[in-house]
Amino acid sequence: MSADGTTASTENWKRSLVTGRQHWESKIMGSVAEADVIPNIAADHQQPQLQQEQRGDEDDSEAREDHHGHGHGSHSSQELVEWRGNFVPKKEAKGLRHVFDELQDHFGHQRPDPNVRFNVSLAHSGNGNDDTWRGDVDFTYNINGDFCNLDYVGVDVCLDLSPKYMHRQGRPMLKGYGQSWVYAYLPETTLDNIKSYVKIGTGWDVSTEGMVYDPNRNLVAIEARMNHLNEEPTPSFWVVDNHPSPIITTGEGKDVPFTRVGSVQDVNGDPHQQRVHRGVGIFSVSLEVYGTPNFKPSPGMYGYEASLVFTLVSIRTWGVTDCIAPIVYSPRKW
Repeated sequence: MSADGTTASTENWKRSLVTGRQHWESKIMGSVAEADVIPNIAADHQQPQLQQEQRGDEDDSEAREDHHGHGHGSHSSQELVEWRGNFVPKKEAKGLRHVFDELQDHFGHQRPDPNVRFNVSLAHSGNGNDDTWRGDVDFTYNINGDFCNLDYVGVDVCLDLSPKYMHRQGRPMLKGYGQSWVYAYLPETTLDNIKSYVKIGTGWDVSTEGMVYDPNRNLVAIEARMNHLNEEPTPSFWVVDNHPSPIITTGEGKDVPFTRVGSVQDVNGDPHQQRVHRGVGIFSVSLEVYGTPNFKPSPGMYGYEASLVFTLVSIRTWGVTDCIAPIVYSPRKW
C-alpha cells in the first residue's frame, strides 16, 4: 500500500465504518417491535411484495451463491426451513440469518468480541508430491445460548476494486485481479483478533506470509479468493438501502436492509464502481500447514505455522471511501 498516508486518514476510515453501522442501526430502531419468538424462516417467502422491496430478485440466487455446497451432515432427519431459496436445517438457518442478514458476531473496528469459536481438522490430499495439510474452518456461533455451526465468518473490510497496473515492463502482474481474487484491507488489530481466535480454537499460530502490511496506516491487505468459473457460485455484492422500506424482523434481531446488485465481478466490470468499497465481507476460511505427506503436523510443533486462506462469499457495503491508498501493482509482502 502507498506510504504517503496519515494517521488522520486511518481514523477517518475507521469512523466511516462506525457511521455506516449507525446508519442501519438507527433505521432498525425506528421499525416495528421485535418478534417474541423465532418465526419459521419460510414465512418470509410468503410475503413476496415485502421481499421484493427489500431484496429485489436475489432471494433464489443468493442462496445458491452464498450457500452453495456448504452444510453440516444429512438434512433428512432434521426439520428444514427455507432461507433465500434453499431448504436448510432450522438451526443452520438461524445461524445464516445471524451472520448474513443481521451481520452479527463479525470482526471489526470498535466491535465487541464475537461469540464464535474456530474449529478445524486437517487432512492430506494423498498426493505424494503435495506437502500441504488442509482443513476448512468451521465456526460455532453462540446465539443466546444456542450453538450453531456455519462455514462462514464476517469481517469489517474495505474491498479494493480500483484499477490496477496489470503489466509492468512487459511482465504480467496481479493476474486475475477482480475475477479470481481481490484485495481486502482491514486494521492490523482486527487481523490480530482473528489470529487469537484461531489460536484459541485450533491451537495453531497464524503465519503472516503473503499478507501486505502498511505501517503508516496500521492496515493489512489480504488476498481474498473468489469463485469465478462457470460451475462455481460467484460472490454477491450488496449495497445498503438508503430508501425507507419495511424491515423484516426475526426473534434474534432485525435484517439489515441491503439490495443485491450482482456479483463482485459484475461490479468490478463497471468503471464507475472501480473504487474502494467499505462494508462487511463474509468469508469461508481454510487453514493450510506445510509439512510432509507421511507426517501430520500438530499445533505447537517447532517450526510449524498455519496460513489462512480467505474466500469471499458475499460483501455488504456501506459505500466507498477515499481514505485508503489502494495497491496498484505487486507490492512487497511480509
